[in-house]
Amino acid sequence: METKSLGARIAGWPVRLKNYFEDLQTEMRRVTWPNWKQVRATTLVVIATVFAFAAYFAVVDMVLGRAIGKVFDTFTR
Repeated sequence: METKSLGARIAGWPVRLKNYFEDLQTEMRRVTWPNWKQVRATTLVVIATVFAFAAYFAVVDMVLGRAIGKVFDTFTR
């Protein structure tokens, strides 16, 4: 493996930066973007899932909180 000097690495950064942006532009042309109907549908699924998980964890938190509270009450008597 060749190790370049610091000066050579610093001098080569504009070329590497230009290559990076050219590659980025090429990749962005290959991207297939979803249509508006797909975006709305997946957004609704994400929002519904977030609310379902929030409700689930709220119930689990309430049940575990009460159970732990009863355990503490039992041992502090």
